[in-house]
Amino acid sequence: MLTINVAVLLAVIVFFRLRRRTESRSRFDEKMTVVIVLALGVLIAPTPAGRGILNILGQLAGGVTQAGR
Repeated sequence: MLTINVAVLLAVIVFFRLRRRTESRSRFDEKMTVVIVLALGVLIAPTPAGRGILNILGQLAGGVTQAGR
């Protein structure tokens, strides 16, 4: 039986939605993309990959904060 990871499916959908031209998007289309990206973030966050991304972004934000002082 073939199983599909929902996070991978949403990542593919986001990839194809973001490849489209910006001028041809409606407000509803943009809102739908935001909802899909938020859902993808919620699915990725508790995974080890999500924790790694959070760690990297935290270090980047800390470096930017220290550079601004």
